[in-house]
Amino acid sequence: MRVSRTGSGAGTTPDSRGGSSGTPPEHLGGAHLGVPQPRPTDRFAELLVAVLSGQRPVHAMLRHSAGQAYDELIRLAERGPLRTRGARPVVRDIGWFVPREGAIEAFARIGAGDRLRAMAFRLERGRDLRWRCTAVELGGPR
Repeated sequence: MRVSRTGSGAGTTPDSRGGSSGTPPEHLGGAHLGVPQPRPTDRFAELLVAVLSGQRPVHAMLRHSAGQAYDELIRLAERGPLRTRGARPVVRDIGWFVPREGAIEAFARIGAGDRLRAMAFRLERGRDLRWRCTAVELGGPR
């Protein structure tokens, strides 16, 4: 169950967010079709959790990643950091920051039972207007 979604720079002014427009990720680079579209941060968080928990193979991220992010995902997935023996990991909360147009830095709180993990990732929009993960980090259990 997702608890909440937080926005870019909560409690800050637009000037303190590095000059970003403050546009929520659901409106970045996509055509508004009148149908609510999932945010790129939501889609990527869910896909990353599926890969890092062993629910999906790491090559599922191949076309959704760029640069060294795929290599880092391979290293992370080999260790299976989100594999559990009970409750499946779920995205509990997502927040983001827009450092510049075409880039989103996001965090997600991942819960599995009474365990909570932190995941951070960066998305960049390519010339083809598709979002790709360019960095991913996973924090330890709490």
